[in-house]
Amino acid sequence: MRWSRHGVRGLAAAFGAAAGALLFATPAAAAPLTPVPELDVNRYVGQWYQLAANPAPYNIDCARDTTAFYTLLDERNVRVENSCTTFTGDRRGITGNARVNDTAALHVSFPGVPFQDSLDGPSNYIVTHLADDYSWAFVGDPSRISGFVLSRSPVVGDDAWREIRNVVEASGYNSCLMLTSPTTEGLQEIKPLCTV
Repeated sequence: MRWSRHGVRGLAAAFGAAAGALLFATPAAAAPLTPVPELDVNRYVGQWYQLAANPAPYNIDCARDTTAFYTLLDERNVRVENSCTTFTGDRRGITGNARVNDTAALHVSFPGVPFQDSLDGPSNYIVTHLADDYSWAFVGDPSRISGFVLSRSPVVGDDAWREIRNVVEASGYNSCLMLTSPTTEGLQEIKPLCTV
């Protein structure tokens, strides 16, 4: 799939809308991000599709099909394989480790990435919402700078998008600052989550 100028303009408009929302957003005193009370790691590992995320320097060149694959290594460590298709059509990825600090609070690290290369550290991956059937999850960090909507399927319906938006907002995130992540089979546009 090649990206046309229209696709790049759409991305620029989505980032512009997110930046505008950030400039005019009023900071709210949000409660600490709370992990789900129970996480069955054996059910959580496997393939996940990113449906939306807060923009960050490490994912800005991801155009579509952003995935995470988790493999249980031992009782405290999970192998993390993140990948995406870039705007040039190349597939790129990074492999790291998630170390369990608490039930649903983990420290994710990536070798060679500044400030993220230590296996031990404070929790920066908190599973704050998990569907009963483990079909989708919302993950964030204590500062709410990063946030990810993960799904077992690359396609969700309108009702699921509404539920996702409600969970994101109830978790203290601004859904207008979070952008959708296109998938080949699902949503094709990058736009603020609040508009889906």
